[in-house]
Amino acid sequence: MLGMRENDDVEPRDLESDQREEIMADDESVEEQAEGKVAKLRSELAECRKEKQEYMDGWQRAKADYVNALKRFETDAKASELRGRVRAIEMLLPALDAIERAQVVQSQALHKMPDGFEAIARQLKSAFASLGLEAVGEVGEAFNPALHEAFGTDAAESAEEDNTVSVVLENGWKIGEVLVRPAKVRVTHFEK
Repeated sequence: MLGMRENDDVEPRDLESDQREEIMADDESVEEQAEGKVAKLRSELAECRKEKQEYMDGWQRAKADYVNALKRFETDAKASELRGRVRAIEMLLPALDAIERAQVVQSQALHKMPDGFEAIARQLKSAFASLGLEAVGEVGEAFNPALHEAFGTDAAESAEEDNTVSVVLENGWKIGEVLVRPAKVRVTHFEK
């Protein structure tokens, strides 16, 4: 060995302790590096979890918006269909009214309507029934301003008859809960 003389004594313990210190220093540096890598991986994992939650929240909001839009479209479609039926019925109601007036006149005059006319009347009434049209306003029922339009009053003989329909001047019509036209009626009034 260069620089060493034969007489120089080297103690084996000194070499081993130096090597141990180097190995310990290397171990500490490896541990520090490993800890640094673990900390970095934990940080990346936390960021990935945060991003995943953001994506999941966004997806759930989009799904809820889609479901709500489908419900809204279905509701709008039903409302449009009902508006269309009501509009068609409103346009055809004058024809039904004319037929009903003609039937009343026929029954009072004791004249017989032609069979073809009766068939048309039945067909028109059947078509209205298939659309869900129901008559509103009958003699004896309680007056309801939401369903009836009052065109006068008649005297009632008792308190029980007060505020009831006495005469139906023109039928009212509704589809389900939607009033197409109120019934035109006369109402009884009881005076004490």
